[in-house]
Amino acid sequence: MHTNSYSKTMKVESVPVINPDKMVDAIQMLSNQELAPLFQKIESEYLYWDKVKYMAPKAMDKLVLWQAVKIQRRLKAQDIQFGNCVFHFTITQNMLALLHDFDMNLGGSLGTKSIIPATDKSYYLISSIMEEAIASSQMEGASTTRRIAKDMLRKKLKPINKSQQMIANNYETINQISKDSDKDFSVESLLSIHRSIANKTLDNVEDEGVFRKNDDILVVDGITGFVAHTPPTYKEIDKMIQDLCDFANNENGDNFIHPIIKAIIIHFVLAYIHPFVDGNGRTARSLFYWYMIKKGYWLTEYLSISRIIYTNKKAYEKAFLYTEHDNNDLSYFIQYHLEVMKKAFEELKKYLQRKIDEQQNLYRFEGISYINERQRYVLQALSDNKRVLFTPKELATQFDISPKSARTDLQELVRMGYLTATNLNKRAIGYIKSDQFEVLLSEKATGH
Repeated sequence: MHTNSYSKTMKVESVPVINPDKMVDAIQMLSNQELAPLFQKIESEYLYWDKVKYMAPKAMDKLVLWQAVKIQRRLKAQDIQFGNCVFHFTITQNMLALLHDFDMNLGGSLGTKSIIPATDKSYYLISSIMEEAIASSQMEGASTTRRIAKDMLRKKLKPINKSQQMIANNYETINQISKDSDKDFSVESLLSIHRSIANKTLDNVEDEGVFRKNDDILVVDGITGFVAHTPPTYKEIDKMIQDLCDFANNENGDNFIHPIIKAIIIHFVLAYIHPFVDGNGRTARSLFYWYMIKKGYWLTEYLSISRIIYTNKKAYEKAFLYTEHDNNDLSYFIQYHLEVMKKAFEELKKYLQRKIDEQQNLYRFEGISYINERQRYVLQALSDNKRVLFTPKELATQFDISPKSARTDLQELVRMGYLTATNLNKRAIGYIKSDQFEVLLSEKATGH
């Protein structure tokens, strides 16, 4: 029996059964204008029963309040089906507002109004993909620190354990997904993505890029052993995945679903089906990125959504459980995911501001003739930390240039006296701060 573990104490309270005899009372409650702010708050945050029950005013039947909430939601719901499983979702006013903000900020052309300077696009993209690859892997057990993981990716070092392999796989997969974003979704592309993500990380290599062939898989609480999710039988996987492909590729204007909502649903349903022995979460999150980029939300590549999720993994898991426990109501997961995207976008803006501030610090190197932005970056890093060591491979990865160009940049700084080359082994050369570094900078600062 193969198990995927949720965090501890992830069991959630089941929703109460609807009482037909209380239907009239629930409808009357909905028409009470004095209760409108209460219903608005419940819908704005799309609250589950475990919170709604405490919001009923004194003398109000909390079960009737919940029934009124369910009626209101059902009237606006839209159904979708994958195999024999029927899901539904409701788009609230709060969701619409968030979608509008994302439409305005995450898509469109990369131009003068972009929050990312066009000249720095590659640098920021590489860093963001690294963050996403690391966090998405950490959510599924990778234990390597961010510092070690980033060092591995920047220097293109060979992974030395399963955790590092997971991160390296994620990084390569996300990079490849962005290149294939113009293609339709298919069973073959899904298997290819999983094969890339699972490479050298599964107990059995034959499980890479292959749907599971049995039902010996459960999603359980790692502490209590509580079964949080029992995936559909393996016999239904082919049909459900094909329906998911059709859902992703269908552009039927008569049944329009906002692309971001679609991307979130794809994320959820793939994880729900759990078609693979392992790596389902990483694959599901990769599909979200693929669909968002495919639909023109290019800034999604710069959002480390998994890093936000990882900081509160319990809320992520609860969003899954709320959906399952409330008759497959996807709105819980949609609401959660939109809020995560909002936080990720705010984090991106803060990150960019820090980088802009750092860029301002580079101006003190403007007096040095014939150096480029990459070389100024190297000088800044060495000025801040005397123990920094650069390699051509690392600089090439950092700025998306060829190793030859990176080596030229570093060797030019050696010629100018700022760096010293040092042998790392028989083949590799590193570059460190020279003994003249501070003197040369001081002379440039004083104009000598």
